[in-house]
Amino acid sequence: MKLFTLLVAALAPLCVLGALVVQKNAQGLEDTPMKSMGNWEWTDCGEPSDPIELKSIEVSPDPPKPGEDMTVKVTAIVKERIEEGAYADVLVKIGVVKLLQKRFDMCEEARNAETDVQCPVDEDEYVVEQTVTLPKEIPRAKFVVQVRGYTADDENLACVDLSVDFRPKFPHMW
Repeated sequence: MKLFTLLVAALAPLCVLGALVVQKNAQGLEDTPMKSMGNWEWTDCGEPSDPIELKSIEVSPDPPKPGEDMTVKVTAIVKERIEEGAYADVLVKIGVVKLLQKRFDMCEEARNAETDVQCPVDEDEYVVEQTVTLPKEIPRAKFVVQVRGYTADDENLACVDLSVDFRPKFPHMW
């Protein structure tokens, strides 16, 4: 169980960070993967009226590798000021097994991670980059992460579903 805790500890703050800058894209592709990079992908599940518009999510190395540093770079436009009290509900699963279900104070997480963007976050375009070391002993499984962000007034802020697949890829036999 300690291994799962390490992995969740590595993924959760990045998901919360991503929640600060995730918003529905204007093309209405809410149920399709918006970006797929080998072993990871994300889907925007927000609304066009959400206060944050996602421009890009980049992961390096791509795909992420157990035991190595992983850097996540998120570019977004904040359309409404984000105040203290904004939070994200994060759910991390392998299949139907819940590894983590927790509410994170997004401003506190940003402070703890010493990110360049701190609350209150004014309207503007932002690039946020964060690096964590992934545990070497990550189970060979597909991790699914759901992040639902809310303002201090409990209004929708952002929504994103992420998946990271650490299962080995086998070459086609025929």
